[in-house]
Amino acid sequence: MNINLKNGTQTKTTKKVQDLVDPNILKSAKEIYSTYCHFHVKLAKPPIGVAIDKKTHRGQLLFTQRPILLPWENFIPMNKIES
Repeated sequence: MNINLKNGTQTKTTKKVQDLVDPNILKSAKEIYSTYCHFHVKLAKPPIGVAIDKKTHRGQLLFTQRPILLPWENFIPMNKIES
């Protein structure tokens, strides 16, 4: 991650790199969300995204604003899943 040490801001290139998501992980995240929607017709609170294991592609929906991820997990936000 490129961070400017003087003011703590990120550069534009860092944001573009962070926007890239492995297509296989994204597909798995979409399947997890789709399965959840199938069994939970009424969503009490919409999820903010999916935490997904990089190797096994198993994951779970996250509903808190500040999720804690394990080192081997990726966070896929809902705007990536729904697009």
